[in-house]
Amino acid sequence: MKQSEIKELSVAELQEKLSETKKSYSDLKLAHAISPLENPIQLRSVRRSVARIATELTKRELQ
Repeated sequence: MKQSEIKELSVAELQEKLSETKKSYSDLKLAHAISPLENPIQLRSVRRSVARIATELTKRELQ
């Protein structure tokens, strides 16, 4: 998910998206631990998406 897409979402949508991406990340980690993923770069991209969403939520809370 790109930063420009994240900025357009509301706070409620961001919180929902954050929980979805965190669950997706944990599922990917578990799948990767059992048998290697075909594309392990997915882990990095999902982890960075979680960070982007969390950063935007924190930024909005401080304003």
